[in-house]
Amino acid sequence: MGGVSTPRRPDRAAGPTRTGDRLWYVAYGSNLHAARLACYLGGGVPPGGTVAHAGCRDPSPPRRSLPVLLPGCLYFATRSPRWGGGRAFHDPDAAGETAARAYLLTRSQFSDIAAQEMYRAPGSVRDLDLTEVVAAGRASVGPGRYETLVCPGTLDGLPLVTFTAPCRVGELPPLAPSGPYLRHLAAGLREAHGWSVARVARYLAACSGAAGHWAEPDVAALLATPGEAGAGPVPAADAGPLPR
Repeated sequence: MGGVSTPRRPDRAAGPTRTGDRLWYVAYGSNLHAARLACYLGGGVPPGGTVAHAGCRDPSPPRRSLPVLLPGCLYFATRSPRWGGGRAFHDPDAAGETAARAYLLTRSQFSDIAAQEMYRAPGSVRDLDLTEVVAAGRASVGPGRYETLVCPGTLDGLPLVTFTAPCRVGELPPLAPSGPYLRHLAAGLREAHGWSVARVARYLAACSGAAGHWAEPDVAALLATPGEAGAGPVPAADAGPLPR
């Protein structure tokens, strides 16, 4: 796919760096799709969805976006009521690389996206303090599914920050993602990285949770099959701590 830049890797490990208002929010799941991220920023229903996002207090679009490759693996676990299957998580300590997309945002925007991922109202809590995660590479802001912050390093002098579960791959029972969710991730990878259908299928079919449930030809077929992105009512209880 034309117009896609060469993916970047973190410039260096986490440590003392600028922790001002700007950072790179790193998306490795459904927010690989620029149109879906736009709904987290400006509010509204993403293409193929039925659930409206509240949007950020600052709805400005990202100043830049770049494909990136993070150390660690992508895996699927815990059932999402929105998608009907396993969610995408990132284990930064596992072997391999995770294909992702970095968006240049403000700290306020990142905080509001994190709040929406946990089904909370943007601005309901104060902006996240990123000092610890930038210095140590990891920080917990709660026990929820996306309340572990990870900073794998920097890009052009600004920290890369994402959020994931507090568990490593294998510590939660793997759960296969639904077809609509996997289709969304596959299309996002195509958009962000310009990968071929075959490469996308090989990558996703090998992830824990998808492996053994989704064969490469089946993942490839999702990209050729039009359909709804899939969504539904999201109970607030789903934002709670992970099962022990």
